[in-house]
Amino acid sequence: MTTQETRRSARPDARRGTRPLGVAMIGYAFMGKAHSNAWRNVASYFDVPSFERTVLVGRDKVQVADAAATYGWAESATDWRAVVDRDDIDIVDICAPGWMHAEIALAALEAGKHVLVEKPLANTMAEAEAMTRAAQAARTRGVQSMIGFNYRRVPALALAKELIAEGRLGTVRHIRASYLQDWLTDAQAPMTWRLRKDAAGSGALGDIASHAIDQVMFLLGEGVTEVSGRLHTFVSSRPGEHGPEDVTVDDAAWATLSLTGGAIASVEVSRMATGQKNSLKLEIYGDKGALLFDLENLNELGFLDATAPAREQGFRRILVNEPDHPYMGAWWPQGHIIGWEHTFTHQIRDFLTAIDGGSAPSPSFEEGLAVQRVLAAVEESASAKSSTVQLTAPVSDSPAEGA
Repeated sequence: MTTQETRRSARPDARRGTRPLGVAMIGYAFMGKAHSNAWRNVASYFDVPSFERTVLVGRDKVQVADAAATYGWAESATDWRAVVDRDDIDIVDICAPGWMHAEIALAALEAGKHVLVEKPLANTMAEAEAMTRAAQAARTRGVQSMIGFNYRRVPALALAKELIAEGRLGTVRHIRASYLQDWLTDAQAPMTWRLRKDAAGSGALGDIASHAIDQVMFLLGEGVTEVSGRLHTFVSSRPGEHGPEDVTVDDAAWATLSLTGGAIASVEVSRMATGQKNSLKLEIYGDKGALLFDLENLNELGFLDATAPAREQGFRRILVNEPDHPYMGAWWPQGHIIGWEHTFTHQIRDFLTAIDGGSAPSPSFEEGLAVQRVLAAVEESASAKSSTVQLTAPVSDSPAEGA
């Protein structure tokens, strides 16, 4: 989105004369809290169609009821299948663990519900492909779907994409992307579902490398043709409920990606980077300029114009909070920064706007599948130890332009 946003207006609703869109959200933990905050706030700042936070779904009856009351959902439920079949539900927001994504999304799309699902798209390529086929079929019936790569909605990264598309960097030659965290550095940190392959699909690879890889493809508007990768598990056993339990996913991952336009990207992710809390860093280097971004300073973008005289060159700090910066016109006066949680509000805004306009939102399941192919290729390369994996994705699966 490149135009200035305005605060919510009193324009006639596209669905006036009908009931508001009913929203069901499945999952109420970390992502459920983030998405709930977005659903609660989006209509206060953006012009979106009328909707209701109808029901929050979770496995524990007491805990989900408490979460629904805390987060502002009208009711709670424990049976997602029954909720998906309800006539008063139009949108299903899937914040459940990865192993549940495919089953819920397929059922929701078949029932004619618009679907938003957290990244990564699924735990396996077979699941991701089935979800993409279902999304394509549903789209012909006017049913929309989107995957939640929320960092596309960071205003500074949306601006970075604009600058790259405008040619301000010239020919992009190489990219460095890293996503580093340290929440597993303590070898005695307890076992969680995120460390079990059957539940999470993969470790740092699917959890945070998916974000880094999506950003590389999103910012350049290109696909990946070749992958080499390595995975490593530093702590192979964690304290479980009934004693030590094997960790069956990676703690860290490295990859080198060749892109369709000729650029090379290096990707490094880790949950074992001591001192790094949630550090997504991107460096994009072209023959006419360069960009720097750090999620821990998400309101700032570093830009170097290499066409300027040498004595004037150097990275300059762009504080991305002007009204004509992406998404920023809906928020505060210049100089007042926004935070991580706003990316989810922007995501819900774009999803509702696409549904209202009958257009396919981005990132689509096809784009999620493109990222999934890269993740699978990293695993394949790592298991073969130093092999390079060639990717030949169908044209229809190529990343679309972002919002």
